[in-house]
Amino acid sequence: MVVINYIMSLGASVMMPIIFTVFGIILGLGVSKSLRAGISVGIGFVGLSVITKLLADNLGPAVNKMVSLYGLNLKTLDIGWPAAAAVAYGTEVGAIVIPLGLLVNIIMLLTRTTNTVNIDLWNYWHFAFVGSIVSIATDSFLWGLFAVVVTVAVTLIGADRSQEKMEAFYGEDLKGISIPQAFCVGFIPFAIVTDWIMERIPGLNKVDLDAKKMQEKFGIIGEPLFLGVIVGVVLGLIAQYSVAEMLTLGITMAAVMVLIPKITGQFIEGLNPISKRSQELIGSKLKGGRKINIGMTPALVIGHPVTLVCSLLLVPIILFLSVIIPGNRFLPLASLSGLIYIFPLVLPYTKGNVLRSLITGILTLVTGVLFATSLSTIFTKAVQMVDGALIPKGTESVASIDFAASPFSWIVYQMTANIGIIGAVILAVLVIAFALFNRKKIVEEAHSQETTASKLA
Repeated sequence: MVVINYIMSLGASVMMPIIFTVFGIILGLGVSKSLRAGISVGIGFVGLSVITKLLADNLGPAVNKMVSLYGLNLKTLDIGWPAAAAVAYGTEVGAIVIPLGLLVNIIMLLTRTTNTVNIDLWNYWHFAFVGSIVSIATDSFLWGLFAVVVTVAVTLIGADRSQEKMEAFYGEDLKGISIPQAFCVGFIPFAIVTDWIMERIPGLNKVDLDAKKMQEKFGIIGEPLFLGVIVGVVLGLIAQYSVAEMLTLGITMAAVMVLIPKITGQFIEGLNPISKRSQELIGSKLKGGRKINIGMTPALVIGHPVTLVCSLLLVPIILFLSVIIPGNRFLPLASLSGLIYIFPLVLPYTKGNVLRSLITGILTLVTGVLFATSLSTIFTKAVQMVDGALIPKGTESVASIDFAASPFSWIVYQMTANIGIIGAVILAVLVIAFALFNRKKIVEEAHSQETTASKLA
């Protein structure tokens, strides 16, 4: 546990470059190329951290001002993802989640129930989080392990099933890459349902506005940097900022809109040689000509203009909806800068349609604040056990959007901690069914690739 905590304490900007460098050397990429790839990824994480802090530092005061002006006070405090990660890795379950997650991944690769090699070790904390709260609620280490296995398996399957759409939407730079991050995978059903419903609503099904079409239709107003200014000024206006403060917030939001895509390019620069080499090597070692995908962080794609626009628009929307949603006690504050992570696997299903993506985002957050409210009691208990100093004095309960607002964590927790054996059996049956379905698809895809290759030969 001490070793795991030390490794995780290094942070993604140090941990992931080390992982990439070692992984590249193992793949035979060579020391210099592997080191360059690892450092490039590290630079990407540092850059993303700087821009995220810039966003939080400027968005936070505006949001706090809105809360004060409009009385948006609820009983469950948002203490952000760092607290959730601390809970995740601060338990016995969290201490073994990385080797356990890798073991499940290897077993699923060997049984052909996944095509994803998940090297995004930093985000294994999502698996650890649900395992930790289940373990604490049930006072059982084994129940926690069961929750981890279920979450890992379903995440890998979701990453496989979304990979082709993701690759087609984001482009060739992400060929052979999947996103096995539990938070992102959990919102795929919302995107599918929203897209299906809107496709059948006359009028709305004709609204086809993506990033490129926004720019073509509205000129400079449709460009990400200008939209950043507009959203920033509007947020400042709602917060009753002075003109100077509004303009400063607007320019800062524009900077975020422009800089995040450039930083994600740095990730891709480091990722490409590792991805290509792993495809060549791993694919050649496995029978049936399987296409093996490398599971990577969603940070690779959060720079998409539609993601950024929708994330900023969601801020005032969810603040006001949180107050009027019946039964909700959770007000998102500290987690708002992380709204961009809702959309990486939503956009491939909505095809980047701004309206459909935004509506999907609203639906995920409406249900998300209710999930966070529901989990706030166990979340608070877990934080108190791991590090009570994370909870401000006088606070009744705490939660966060990531990962407490995820349908994934809520479902797994309810089925195990509250329903018990029957819920666990249902989960196990569903996971096996999903895995067999995924295996069928993997076999069909491999056969199709073999047929195509033989025809070309």
